[in-house]
This record gives sequence, C-alpha cells and structure tokens, in this order.
Amino acid sequence: MTQPKAPVSLVADIGGTNTRVALATGALLRPDTVARYKNAAFGDLSEVLDAYLGDHGTPDCDAACVALAGPVRDHRGTMTNLDWTIDPATVATATRAERVAVLNDLQAQGHALGYVTPDHLTCLKPGAEAEVGAARLMIGIGTGFNIAPVLTENGQRIVAPAEAGHVTLPTRTAEDRALADHLEAVHGFPSVEEALSGRGVAQVAAWHAQTTGQTPNWTPAEVVAAATSGDPVAKAALAQLTRLLATVIGDLSLIHLPFGGIFLVGGVARALSPWIKSDAFVRAMQDKGRFSSLVADIPVWLVEDDYAALTGQAHYLDQLR
Repeated sequence: MTQPKAPVSLVADIGGTNTRVALATGALLRPDTVARYKNAAFGDLSEVLDAYLGDHGTPDCDAACVALAGPVRDHRGTMTNLDWTIDPATVATATRAERVAVLNDLQAQGHALGYVTPDHLTCLKPGAEAEVGAARLMIGIGTGFNIAPVLTENGQRIVAPAEAGHVTLPTRTAEDRALADHLEAVHGFPSVEEALSGRGVAQVAAWHAQTTGQTPNWTPAEVVAAATSGDPVAKAALAQLTRLLATVIGDLSLIHLPFGGIFLVGGVARALSPWIKSDAFVRAMQDKGRFSSLVADIPVWLVEDDYAALTGQAHYLDQLR
C-alpha cells in the first residue's frame, strides 16, 4: 500500500534586510531548500515568495508561515524597519496554501526551543535543573530588542508575542540616568531598544566618547573590536551595556520566572557573549535583593542557529495539523 506523502510547508523569516525562505516536510525543515533574498530588491513579500517558488519548481504547499520583525496584531504584521505589511490573505494568495500563519519573529524562535541541536547552544550562565515543561524565555538582541515567553500547557506549546524593547530603560546609577536623559533628548523616549540593540551599542559608545571630548564614528562591530583591543571608551561603553542588559534580563526573570532557561538570539547577543559570560553580568542580573537566589536559579543560553526561526515555524505549523 502506498504511504501518503508528508505535507509540504513553506516558511519565511523576514528581517529588516533579508528574507529567508525554506520548505519543510512535516515538522522537519529541509536545509537544502533555504534561500536568502535581499528585501531591497523586491517591492513586497509577494514578490519574494513568487521568486522563491519559481526558483524551487513551484511546490504544492499545504501550509505557509511567515515570521516578521515587527508587531503582529489580529494576524496582521507590520515590519518595524521595512515598509511592508503582511497578512494571511497575502501569504495565501502568493503560496496557494490552505493554512497560513503570521508570527512575530521571536515567536518563531520560541517555537524552535527543544529542536535546536546542542552544538548550537552555549551556556553563558548556569542555573538549577528545571522540571520538564518549565517556562522558558526567548530574548532577541540584534537590529532590535524583543522577547517571547515560551509556555507549555497540557502538552501544547504557547509562545506569546511582545514588544518588550519599547519599555523604559531601567536606571540605577547616575551614569545610567545620564544615558537615559541623552537618549530621551535624541529620541523622545529612553527605551530599552535604544541602548540594547545594534544601533544602541553604537549610540552608547558615541555618548561615552562625547563625555570625554572624542567623536569616533564607530559601527557596532567596531565598538566591540575596540573594546576587545583595550580602548578605554569602548570598554566603558560595553561595561555599561553589559550591566544594563543584565538588569533588564534580571527584571524579565522575575516577571516570567523562566526556570527552563533564558535563550538569547541575534547578532548583538553573539557579539556581546564574552561580556555576558562574566561575573559582572551575573552579579548585575542577580542583584534583586531578597529575590536574588530565585534569579540565580535561571540559566542563560546563547542560540547560534541561523535557521532556528524557520525550524520553529515548521514545528508550529505541524502542531496545528
């Protein structure tokens, strides 16, 4: 008797610069089908999907999922750093898929937890062993900053959307308050993302330089390289960034109690990992008064899998079957 073919899904991860598209068979991502497209070369997502399907023999897709860097409300997503709006009808028309989902990109990353291979995970801070099904938290630090709580209820995974990068930056020292005043003067609001993101690294370093009478025009990568080489201004900037990030992650730990672990993704998270994996980070994260021991139990991991969002979408669609 002929076995029925496993359903094929299309998954797409839209960033501010590139869109990755791939096919999945059931819950399994097919890495050989992953393709990357420059967003600037296309007018909208439909054009990207048309190009991908044409390049891959116009497969018959049972389902499609799109994850995007921006808020999703009522299944409709608006890109934060790109003038694109994505809704299920647009995706269904482009892919001819019967089932369609639109997620925030951090939600897609959250659905990948448990399916990322151990060689793509690095422990930045150990913690206590957790029960199976314990809450987890995905934190994305790259072009922007955002989170996705990952919960399990009755065997069903629930990954909630958020826009946590746009909350107020916490300040506990005079230096932090001076930085927040500077960010508010420039941007009108001192958000977490204005400090803890790619542009945030450059902005914080520029502010530190200005306070010493210097005006280096560093990119985020150049700030990290300069700090690694011992430049005092860059080192001071990354020391403050590390402390601020630890404070925010400590706050999020108490809000969500992710005893199953905190998982960091994104280019800035990778670049800052040597500073995150430090005693200074641990002290600042756990500096929560009588709740310090509670935060100490929560491990922090770095996810280094470029296909994690695509993997998460494949498992999300399979969960809905």
